[in-house]
Amino acid sequence: MAGTSPSRRGTRRWTPSRYRALLRTQGPRSVRFRTRVAILVGAVAIGLAATVFAQAADLAADLFAAYAARFPLAPLATTPLLFAALVWITRRTVPLARGSGIPQVIAAQADPEGATHDLVSIRTVVGKALLTLAAVLGGASVGREGPTVQIAAAVMGLSHRILRVPLRGAVLIAGGAAGVAAAFNTPLAGLLFAIEELASAYEQKVTLLVVAAIVIAGMVAQSVQGDYVYFGLIGAHMPLATAVLAVPLAGVAGGLAGGLFSRLMLALAAGTHRITAWSKRRPVVFAAACGLVVGGIGTLTGLTWGTGYGAARAMIVGIDAPLWFGPAKFLATLATAVAGLPGGIFAPSLAVGAGLGNLLHPLLPGSPAPAIVILAMVAYFAGVVRAPLTAVIILSETTGSRGLMLPMFATAFIADGVSQLVCREKLYHGLSRTFAIGTPGRVGDPAPTPAA
Repeated sequence: MAGTSPSRRGTRRWTPSRYRALLRTQGPRSVRFRTRVAILVGAVAIGLAATVFAQAADLAADLFAAYAARFPLAPLATTPLLFAALVWITRRTVPLARGSGIPQVIAAQADPEGATHDLVSIRTVVGKALLTLAAVLGGASVGREGPTVQIAAAVMGLSHRILRVPLRGAVLIAGGAAGVAAAFNTPLAGLLFAIEELASAYEQKVTLLVVAAIVIAGMVAQSVQGDYVYFGLIGAHMPLATAVLAVPLAGVAGGLAGGLFSRLMLALAAGTHRITAWSKRRPVVFAAACGLVVGGIGTLTGLTWGTGYGAARAMIVGIDAPLWFGPAKFLATLATAVAGLPGGIFAPSLAVGAGLGNLLHPLLPGSPAPAIVILAMVAYFAGVVRAPLTAVIILSETTGSRGLMLPMFATAFIADGVSQLVCREKLYHGLSRTFAIGTPGRVGDPAPTPAA
């Protein structure tokens, strides 16, 4: 009222009923408060889960390396058998765990609550983790980063179910991106991956809590694993005169190779030709054939097993590698990805890109080898995933080569454009259709298609 004094107006504003109303909307029992707690608790759990999974994957890779060194011909038999066994187990127990996990998180945004019972359920991601570790233990050319995205989204979904708050698609994006940040120790790359790939729209609102989830997960992983740079502090640079030649060369080569990989993957996932039809009729036999390819290449070369991290890092620091490494790793990664077993392509793609840089370096005599290799890694990764900003930031953060940022950006955008000429559809979004609501694999039919 007009005659009411300021003190009386203040007293009426803060009555007990208004306090109770404020507690209902903002207090510990409110949906808003519990949502914030669910996201923050989920982020901490993601950091811990990503760390445990990373250490287990590294241990599995070391065990296989020791096994292959002691019995060099044995993987010719054991790798095909393992591929067949893993596909058989996956199809009959956790069919939605096949592939990398990123297409599943993209598909889960259509129905976040329902996805917690299938695409990002705890049952699915536990099976995913165990089967991915088994694939690494068998020498498959897989990475742990894609599976970490699916695991992270499931952890975020679980925290929301425990605290009984609604689950939104943006929260699944936050969980998946936090998984990328924790896996590579690259919080900026995780944020860009959320915007550029998982959300696939720059206008997507990334709230403060989403950013907080990514940063917290990365900090938790870093506090456990230590402050490290994934490939080591390289700090590569490139003179302008060299960049003028290297950027278009790496961009075109990486875009062509990455686009070819994506096109072959999508053709085998959703194509109608005879090879695809046969792979769906005989999935276990097809997986064994893919395992024979991986085992044969690995036995002949001794370098294409697993993620290829060691070989990639050697090339980044300037150690010469065989020129056939890039094509051999390309074939091993493709054969692993189309087999239909759980496992990602992030780290193997970086290794293929390093091999491509090793091929391009002799064409640019006198150029710094680390810089050429990093540009090729950016180009190939951008060509496969079609996320040029993520490619640049992830290589910048994993090598500490911030002085190479402008050439990397130019290379990534060229590669993205060239890749579109080879494969118009983005790989992960094309594969996410195989996990859409109503597809056979989504409703539990044990007839999934391969996924990257």
